[in-house]
Amino acid sequence: MGLSIETTSSSSSSSQSQWDLMREFVESEGRAAAVVDGGLATELERHGADLNDPLWSAKCLLSSPHLIRQVHLDYLEAGADVIITASYQATIQGFQAKGFSREEGENLLRRSVEIAIEARDNYYNRCAECSSNDTGVGRILQRRPILVAASVGSYGAYLADGSEYSGDYGDAITLETLKDFHLRRVQVLAESSPDLIAFETIPNKLEAQAYAEILEEEDIKIPAWFCFNSKNGVNVVSGDSILECASIAESCKKVVLVGINCTPPRLIHELILSIKKVSKKPIVIYPNSGERYDAEQKQWVQNTGVSDEDFVSYVNRWCEIGASLVGGCCRTTPNTIKAIYRTLSNRSAPALPP
Repeated sequence: MGLSIETTSSSSSSSQSQWDLMREFVESEGRAAAVVDGGLATELERHGADLNDPLWSAKCLLSSPHLIRQVHLDYLEAGADVIITASYQATIQGFQAKGFSREEGENLLRRSVEIAIEARDNYYNRCAECSSNDTGVGRILQRRPILVAASVGSYGAYLADGSEYSGDYGDAITLETLKDFHLRRVQVLAESSPDLIAFETIPNKLEAQAYAEILEEEDIKIPAWFCFNSKNGVNVVSGDSILECASIAESCKKVVLVGINCTPPRLIHELILSIKKVSKKPIVIYPNSGERYDAEQKQWVQNTGVSDEDFVSYVNRWCEIGASLVGGCCRTTPNTIKAIYRTLSNRSAPALPP
């Protein structure tokens, strides 16, 4: 099993104690940072999945769970220490819109965590069968703490109209609307025993506040991370200040990591510095490939991103200024993650303050 991280209402839930817990995980292999996995949808498509559906990658929970398990395994063999479940676009409401009952929708959410745990178990079995940490064919087989992070996508992801890249939900969507929408989903995922809950691609301050209140009011026992996305390196995509958004994460005792995902690599440096102004929590960074998403066409614009080599060239700089977990998001691949793993393996862990 992976390393278990727990938060409590005692003094151990302070920012410093949370940092200590994550530092133990990050330094477990003596590297400068731990490795998060990469893009899921692109890899599912590469394995033959058809994701032309409002459920997007969550469609595979219904049609081809074996492909999800395989992609998780591919990332573990590329060196990932954290794998993120295929529940980003999996919502009870979304499943109901496809004709499933509430109970069936909840079971599919649970299944997303089960599949990731199965992949981790399969990986550990492969490690036990192999006498070397690297088989020589590019697979990294090294038994290490591995965390399963249950993904929670934004309300905009459920809408499947690209609004997670704008954060514009309209005046009708209130704090209570968002809490009602996400509540049961978060409860079900937490009950499924992941190691973390990953609130991803958070586009605005309102949704971050909704998540924080759910975690606190429901006393969710599984620790969380909050990751925001940005188009300009200053604000989140809605225009809300990254400082205000990161402050919400900092003030929530249930949140153990704060960071950025699904954002071009060139913007990450300034965003890390901004987060550090208001938060002492460890920082998680997993940008997209730098390609632009066309919400109308519902596809990534080809040839607008960076190569794996260019992507990885940023990694040392991110770690130097405070990133504790680094990976990739949309359009990154196991090759990207393997390059990050090798970069971090060649970089010794920094001396940390007491």
